[in-house]
Amino acid sequence: MNLETQNASLRELARGARAAGSIALDTEFMGEGRYQTLLCLVQLAIPDGQDGRSRVEIVDPLASDLDGAPLAAVLADPTIQVVVHAGRQDLALLRRRFGAEVRNVFDTQVAAGFVGMGAQCSYHSLLAELLGVRLAKGASFTRWDARPLSAEQLSYAREDVEHLLELAAELQRRLDALGRSEWAREECEPLERSSDERDPEAVFQRLPRVSGLSSRARPIARELVRWRERTAARQNRPVQSVLSDVSLIEVARRMPSSRPELERIRGIGAAGQRQRALELLDVVEKARERPPDPAPRPTRPPAPRTEDGPLVAMAEALLRTRAIEAGLAYELLATRAELHAIVAARRAGVCPAEEAPAGAAPGGAGEQPRVLYGWRRELAGGELLELLDGRLSLSVRDGSVEIR
Repeated sequence: MNLETQNASLRELARGARAAGSIALDTEFMGEGRYQTLLCLVQLAIPDGQDGRSRVEIVDPLASDLDGAPLAAVLADPTIQVVVHAGRQDLALLRRRFGAEVRNVFDTQVAAGFVGMGAQCSYHSLLAELLGVRLAKGASFTRWDARPLSAEQLSYAREDVEHLLELAAELQRRLDALGRSEWAREECEPLERSSDERDPEAVFQRLPRVSGLSSRARPIARELVRWRERTAARQNRPVQSVLSDVSLIEVARRMPSSRPELERIRGIGAAGQRQRALELLDVVEKARERPPDPAPRPTRPPAPRTEDGPLVAMAEALLRTRAIEAGLAYELLATRAELHAIVAARRAGVCPAEEAPAGAAPGGAGEQPRVLYGWRRELAGGELLELLDGRLSLSVRDGSVEIR
């Protein structure tokens, strides 16, 4: 792929995307044996104005001098719809590689869930069912980081984006007919914040058994996480190959001060090599000087009880009924664990807000279950609260659930 030609094509494609108001994208990547997933290929498509077909360009992000600014500008333009399929990782990789902020995402997998196609439909199955298009799958698991790419790989990459705009148009038509365009747009909005950047503090908080560490061991574990992230990034290796989570916790707990003490820790593996051992011991020694860090007291939701079972079953019957009526996958509405949490909170007198806070993100830490937000609340979440308050009832008539 000629770099000068790629840069010129990207600029021309950006102009075409602005004129058309849309762009579709897909990526090929490899994550094996690396610190972070490597973006290997970017496929882009814009309408070409001829019989609904798309103009497709393939961009090589491994070219260090590739000018990605035109693409980043297009992705950040809220007037241009960015079409993807199951695109969370695609968008995260583009954000990291090109510094691209993304706006106005339309994910065809998300949209399919709102038109009765199931919550996790594959791109291939949607194309076959909605457009009658069938794609070959031959090159999906190949070395995308190798150059030059084969003709088979390039053909596969083109096909993955060639029909994406047409698919999005058909799904949008169905959404409009059902009055669910806003629902799909709301569900796609979090994809704009997709990121695969690693936050050492978040990694620390997710360590197994981290809550059981003493206040003296916690600062050591935190510094070991930071050291492990730096080392893995510098050597471009998976973090677990530098030091496993289990070994990291054990090093923090035991606080070794010599290489023999370090080597007695099970699973230390390659970290026991001389240079690595010296680095680990240095991290432990310096972290010992940090002030103690007591684990925060967990704020646990009310514990579920056996007697909550019937209420959870009634709540699930309500949601399943509304999902069937709406032609939606039930999985889009709530999980059983979320229903248990709502029922337990209601029993304990912890009442969910009547309206979700403006700008609140459903499902986040400390947030209410997603069924109480946005389109889910409109469809069934409000009725769920009425049911649990005794202001709404379920009955069976002619083999179907009636909600009154």
